[in-house]
Amino acid sequence: MAPVAAGTGWRLLLVLGAAGLAAVGAPKPPNIVLLLMDDMGWGDLGVYGEPSRETPNLDRMAAEGMLFPNFYSANPLCSPSRAALLTGRLPIRSGFYTTNGHARNAYTPQEIVGGIPAEERLLPELLKGAGYTNKIVGKWHLGHRPQFHPLKRGFDEWFGSPNCHFGPYDNRARPNIPVYRDWEMVGRYYEEFPINLKTGEANLTQVYTQEALDFVRRQHAARRPFFLYWAVDATHAPVYASRPFLGTSRRGRYGDAVREIDDSVGKILSLLRNLRIAEDTFVFFTSDNGAALISAPKQGGSNGPFLCGKQTTFEGGMREPAIAWWPGRVPEGQVSHQLGSIMDLFTTSLSLAGLAPPSDRVIDGLDLLPAMLWGQLTDRPIFYYRGNTLMAATLGQYKAHFWTWTNSWEEFRQGIDFCPGQNVSGVTTHTQEDHTELPLIFHLGRDPGERFPLSKLACVAGLLRCSHLPGLCPSTTGPCDTVT
Repeated sequence: MAPVAAGTGWRLLLVLGAAGLAAVGAPKPPNIVLLLMDDMGWGDLGVYGEPSRETPNLDRMAAEGMLFPNFYSANPLCSPSRAALLTGRLPIRSGFYTTNGHARNAYTPQEIVGGIPAEERLLPELLKGAGYTNKIVGKWHLGHRPQFHPLKRGFDEWFGSPNCHFGPYDNRARPNIPVYRDWEMVGRYYEEFPINLKTGEANLTQVYTQEALDFVRRQHAARRPFFLYWAVDATHAPVYASRPFLGTSRRGRYGDAVREIDDSVGKILSLLRNLRIAEDTFVFFTSDNGAALISAPKQGGSNGPFLCGKQTTFEGGMREPAIAWWPGRVPEGQVSHQLGSIMDLFTTSLSLAGLAPPSDRVIDGLDLLPAMLWGQLTDRPIFYYRGNTLMAATLGQYKAHFWTWTNSWEEFRQGIDFCPGQNVSGVTTHTQEDHTELPLIFHLGRDPGERFPLSKLACVAGLLRCSHLPGLCPSTTGPCDTVT
């Protein structure tokens, strides 16, 4: 194949990439930077309507890129969502769900000895086939034992922790969470990496930012394409910020953490501009699940107009802030109404690298490049899983709840509330309510807060469950002419 002309190289390479072909002499594939937040809500950014407007760098990123207001995690909890991002698959396919109880969320605390299965093919493993150097900064959360180490799963470098910054523990029965540089444990949270629970002071975001900047500079100097997975966790309770940011937000300590992250994103994007590789770098910003309202108001964020938060399959638990940035490629100042998922970052990244997704397994992620580059929208469902249970599904503007449940009465009476101040009769239930025969239907365009169930739309629920799951459901019948 003749070398690809500079002006048309990437458009042709993307087409070839979709077919899994390699373009000899084609331009170097773009760098990929995925900025994954922890428990950050849809309503935490100024561009999404947060009234304090304390995220100028992220707001500028949106102005220079593309906003996705209908972007979802694959689960309302950290570990399964991160597994979905790196595999392009629903967590129930990769084993990141619980089997010990109906609709119980799955996660990996210290006591869990499992992790991401060896047979799963992770994004960095595949990107190495296109010559990428890969680094993870921050939270891994896909298994803490050696066989699950990120450097065994395609990453070349790691600075961060296998888990979240829980603690401090007693250092005997429950040691504090370790922090690693590559294979070496370099300390533990609350010890070598202090977090002051009284003041909220910690320097971790600054350390994570410097790790990202140093990696970008080194890869640029080596002229290698790189994948940076920046998975910071300052917005996960207990929230933290470094001293220059403490007390600077109108939103308290959580806002301080958001302001520092916003500043860090600004530094990463500025470095890409200064190195003159912004047009060669695809950047995507999102969160692993919705804001943890159980930690609000002091240590939790905002899910904007949406119902409930983390751990639930209402919109507040799984609809995320999302911004794509690729100067000169992704049109600036645009809003895409494509239904997106965190799993799409797997498929999109492979497409950017000129690689095809694995053909030996089901891939649930959609390639977002047609939506970003050419405004092409694709009909696709969004599935809301909680544990081993399909709780709800969305297609177009309609969402059907097959089960509703926030948390148990026992937990609720102890003050554990995933939907504080948001009781919707018959919707935010403390018992697991079965709606599979007559699902609760909402029109998310007119009722994003899921407060007013529609009637006589059972056929929509049938379409949501069945039209994209051939062979699993009978054909639907009903008064579908009532749907508008």
